[in-house]
Amino acid sequence: MADGKKRVKGKPGGEGIRNIATNRRARHDYEILEEFEAGLVLKGTEVKSLRLGRCSLSDSYASFQRGELILHHMQIPPYEQGNRFNVDSKRSRKLLLHASELRRLLGAVTQKGLTIIPLRAYFFGQYAKVQIALCRGRKTYDKREALRQREESRELDRLRKAMRRR
Repeated sequence: MADGKKRVKGKPGGEGIRNIATNRRARHDYEILEEFEAGLVLKGTEVKSLRLGRCSLSDSYASFQRGELILHHMQIPPYEQGNRFNVDSKRSRKLLLHASELRRLLGAVTQKGLTIIPLRAYFFGQYAKVQIALCRGRKTYDKREALRQREESRELDRLRKAMRRR
């Protein structure tokens, strides 16, 4: 492609996946059980602000209200040229999922005491999407164990790489 953008066949807008923001803390604080892709309902100039890459997922979570999945505390700063059309930057936003996925998430959250956390926000073609995950909170000792395992796997990879060079 002349403009350097990856094209996805059959997708509106013709563009590929373009990351906006990631929630790196989520993988540290939570054990991720299952991941879902959800559409994001936006108003007015929020899309323009997202296209500039301005978004924060820290401290955000999703919950059910009246049978709909709502994303709370996702911060999208106001668009600078948006004047009166800008909306509150930390307002709650509706997430779009298939009905079967909503039922599965609702059952897991109410019965098993799990939570729904956004992992990343991105554009898929022209649509704003959020990757959400069904998570279980980690205790402090679980976090240390996960860190220890990650360090061990890195060390093993370094050793393997060093052995291949010889």
